Amino acid sequence: MIGIIYSDKYLLHAPPFYHSENPERLSAIINSINTNSDLKRRIQFLEPRSASQEEIRLVHTEKHFNYVKNSIQAGKHVLDSGDTYANKHSLDVALLAAGGVLTAVDVVMNEKFLRIFCAVRPPGHHAESNRVMGFCFFNNIAIGAQHAIEKHKLERVAIVDWDVHHGNGTQEIFYNSSEVLFISLHQHPLYPGTGMSSEIGIGEGKGFTMNFPLPPRTGGKIYLSIFNEKILQRLIDFNPQLLMISAGFDAHRDDPLSDMKLVENDYFQMTKLLNRLADEIGIPIVSVLEGGYNLTALGNSVCKHLEGFIHEPNQMTESSLCES
Repeated sequence: MIGIIYSDKYLLHAPPFYHSENPERLSAIINSINTNSDLKRRIQFLEPRSASQEEIRLVHTEKHFNYVKNSIQAGKHVLDSGDTYANKHSLDVALLAAGGVLTAVDVVMNEKFLRIFCAVRPPGHHAESNRVMGFCFFNNIAIGAQHAIEKHKLERVAIVDWDVHHGNGTQEIFYNSSEVLFISLHQHPLYPGTGMSSEIGIGEGKGFTMNFPLPPRTGGKIYLSIFNEKILQRLIDFNPQLLMISAGFDAHRDDPLSDMKLVENDYFQMTKLLNRLADEIGIPIVSVLEGGYNLTALGNSVCKHLEGFIHEPNQMTESSLCES
């Protein structure tokens, strides 16, 4: 059984003008799940709680929290250079998005579910410790990872980010930490312009950041080869106690914000690889929605992602890795 963190309240964060990050994204995901009868029997929806200010400050500064809160309460519609919008509901929804990941971490650490997908928005992986950017107010997955370390006393959390845009915020937050292994595959050049392979961490965190900048039009075969040849072994060496995924689906070939060539089956295959590894190590997985802006591709890709948690890892064959 897979847990799905979701609330209709996530739909209240709506743009005051046309914007690709909109409530229809979650509606497309939920509709796709509900029309997949086999998948629907294998999931259970879970209600999120809201994060507190103290929990947001696990990875963000007080100045950052106050800027977001005060800007939204003052009625500002844009909180950065132009792409992170807000309405009167946005603070509550952003706290619920971060809280949804906290809920998921608590549930898997209590062993009620081993796999949870957080269908939350606004997304989070671009939010730095003291900076709003890229549609993101608070870094949902980073808050969840730090919560796992502080509340559940974990020593090693791994985050794999396959969103087409580099997770600069997550990298910045954990760049000098050896407790979090951050791995990102992303298109380059593309927003936000970070994520070079030379960016490997500093201080105690040196060697705990791995970046795979990939050229436009990269397809699934390359992604899967990187997983098989580099990522899986690094994860084994790190031996995480919790695996988290920044699950953006905007590297899909139909996505309007990128120029990559992934298809639904690629997300299925990547998920199966991580699922098999987590089974072998005996750890849970918390997956967190990031990007994905073609509604049909997004809904279908999320369903394939969830199916990757269901299929037995030993069903994978060498030929299946090259289907894309």
